Amino acid sequence: MSDPVRLLVCDDHVVVRAGLLALLGSAPGIEVVGEAGTGDEAVALAAKLTPDVVLMDLQLGEGIDGVEATRRITTAPPEAGPHPHVLVLTTYDTDADITRAIEAGATGYLLKAERPEELFAAIQAAAEGRTTLSSPVASRVMARMRSPRPSLTDRERDILGQLAQGLGNRDIARALFISEATVKTHLGRIYDKLGVDTRAGAVAVAKEQRLLG
Repeated sequence: MSDPVRLLVCDDHVVVRAGLLALLGSAPGIEVVGEAGTGDEAVALAAKLTPDVVLMDLQLGEGIDGVEATRRITTAPPEAGPHPHVLVLTTYDTDADITRAIEAGATGYLLKAERPEELFAAIQAAAEGRTTLSSPVASRVMARMRSPRPSLTDRERDILGQLAQGLGNRDIARALFISEATVKTHLGRIYDKLGVDTRAGAVAVAKEQRLLG
């Protein structure tokens, strides 16, 4: 009989965390070895308790968020021993959240609407280094892969970067040594490529799709 999966639970909501502990306490093949209410606490306990899996929420109130905690846990110095696998469990399923979590090193991404059986299976899979994604998350990832990021010219990227800093057309023109008319022309092309019609929309999409470098 294999050893149970050693699990650390991180969620800043006390009631939610208590519910997870009660649920997971009766799950076969899983042993909860600790709980954390902040990202910083999760990082410290992951190093101290050396769990196999860390069940990580994304929004954690004070301190670092779940993405940064995931990054620190999965990039701990080698002397700290094997890195725990991080399984995200959250209510957030935006492209930006998913991308940031996966790029930070998360092994899986699960939504809190999943059934307990799915959560148990995902924890077991994470312990083995296998990826598990909730169906809505998998669909978004696939859609993102099928729709490559818009191709912007260097000048369009320059203007988008200025736009993200809150500059108006006149200031952008001065900063890049071009005319306001040229700025407006480039903005029109940027809007078309990003599928937006406002400056705020362009900046939001650029940040979500990591177009600002």
